[in-house]
Amino acid sequence: MPASTPRLVAFDLDDTLAPSKSPIDPRIGELLIALAERVEVAIISGGQLAQFRSQVVDRLPAASAETLSRVHLMPTCGTQYYRLTGGAIETVYAHSLTDDEKSRALAAVEEEARRLGLWESETWGDILEDRGSQITFSALGQRAPLEAKTAWDPTGSRKNALREAVAARIPDLEVRSGGSTSVDITHRGIDKAYGMKQLAEVTGIPLDDMLFVGDRLDPDGNDYPVLALGVPCHAVHGWPDTAAYLDALIPTLPAR
Repeated sequence: MPASTPRLVAFDLDDTLAPSKSPIDPRIGELLIALAERVEVAIISGGQLAQFRSQVVDRLPAASAETLSRVHLMPTCGTQYYRLTGGAIETVYAHSLTDDEKSRALAAVEEEARRLGLWESETWGDILEDRGSQITFSALGQRAPLEAKTAWDPTGSRKNALREAVAARIPDLEVRSGGSTSVDITHRGIDKAYGMKQLAEVTGIPLDDMLFVGDRLDPDGNDYPVLALGVPCHAVHGWPDTAAYLDALIPTLPAR
């Protein structure tokens, strides 16, 4: 349990609330709503809004408008920010890359992936995706099954080699490891720590009063910037671990 009572609990999405690119289990949906009845709830991921909608929003059980208004959605690591208002997804802000930044990012990641032998010929969907505020490389395609993604780069070494090569090509942009087979490119300084700071600014809740739950808090993980920022964190290993943690956490939080 956290040392103090959090006023906001934020989550990574893939492999924290659900298996990669998969819908949340009904149990997670129920727990997220139970949590939102007590504190603010945020989800921060490198994924795009459509992924948040299909994996989480469309799977949440019925809840009051007041409860849903406490749910904060931060796709592409916080470069986009949405709230659930009146049953609809309302845009708070969206910071997009310029056309020049997008074209240079797309060229760099494809050319380096081909040079390193990481450009696969058989994939499940597109390898490259323009998410507006983020360019994403997915080695096996956007719809690759979980078992294939897990087997492609079990140590993360292939993905990290690509990240380093691309970062050297476009030093004015941020290049970081994303999910199990992905590399994300955004404006400089954009990571999950950026998203948490944006949450603090918009909600007025200090970082010390937040709690972050994620599966990649190791130094090479995409959740690590939140830990390095000093936000209280809890590491999990898959959604059942998250569910068990929330089962224990929620009763300790004061009811509204």
